[in-house]
Amino acid sequence: MASSKLMRAIRVSEFGGPSVLKLRTDIPVPNPGPNQVLIRVHACGVNPVETYIRAGAFSRKPRLPYTPGSDVSGVVEAVGDGVTFFQAGDRVFTTGTETGGYAEYTVASEESVYRLADSLDYKQGAAIGIPYFTAYRALFQKAHAKAGEAVLVHGASGGVGIAACQIARAFGMKVLGTAGTPEGQTLVLKNGAHQVFNHREKGYTDRIQEATNGQGVNVIVEMLANVNLSNDLEMLARGGRVTIVGSRGPIEIDPRDTMMKESSIIGVALFSSTCEEKAECAAALCAGMDSGWMKPVVGPQYPLEQASRAHEDIIHSSGARGKMVLTM
Repeated sequence: MASSKLMRAIRVSEFGGPSVLKLRTDIPVPNPGPNQVLIRVHACGVNPVETYIRAGAFSRKPRLPYTPGSDVSGVVEAVGDGVTFFQAGDRVFTTGTETGGYAEYTVASEESVYRLADSLDYKQGAAIGIPYFTAYRALFQKAHAKAGEAVLVHGASGGVGIAACQIARAFGMKVLGTAGTPEGQTLVLKNGAHQVFNHREKGYTDRIQEATNGQGVNVIVEMLANVNLSNDLEMLARGGRVTIVGSRGPIEIDPRDTMMKESSIIGVALFSSTCEEKAECAAALCAGMDSGWMKPVVGPQYPLEQASRAHEDIIHSSGARGKMVLTM
């Protein structure tokens, strides 16, 4: 049965630029089906991948019209048949939704919903999903990083970058980060990095090599591969691994840079995670919430009606400073 209650939500009826994000006030509040949870949304994270999907430039295209957004936090409003782990009133966050997170209410599958620790507010809850699960997947499930290894987070001041720094530091790695602004560098140092470098300065790669005593870094978490991958390969230690979290175009590299060091280039796509891999991520990150080392940093905040501006800024900003969120 369709809901008689209406809500505000962003709807996309055609692929294109940020202007296709339209605020509607007449969208029915969805009903949870079996094994689903209805959440009253307090905040929703904005991720670069959502801009590619909106533009029709992503491999997975949703059926039009649709509401973007996967990383919501809020309060359980109702549960469908078969839901056993949640009840109305629970504080939660998600790693995915069925009906879209840029809305006042959303439905999510129970397996994509997790309890939000009382120590974190809702805006922080909206900064967990894609950033922290991606960072964990890149470090452990793809690069198989180990305590004692040197990790470079290339573009460390955004949501995934800060998550990677916190996780790597908590698991005993030497953490190096880069950022393009003084504010970003300060943020990276406050969130787990032992040292930080300005990737806009000439010679910064030499200084990173010096920080590893000339041995190179074991793992690189790369946010902008189309700009940095060639330099990354030169900075790797023998057997080093570059995990590609983000790229906005092609780049030319010399494959010989991988041969002598027997290094690896590994793509990371959270959407490809198995249920078991997601459960592993969740267990590690929920432990991080409980022990206190996981502290999401909220960056620019926008009301729901400014979703199009958020999509402009997340691509064209001069430097990331934490996780971008929409508030309801």
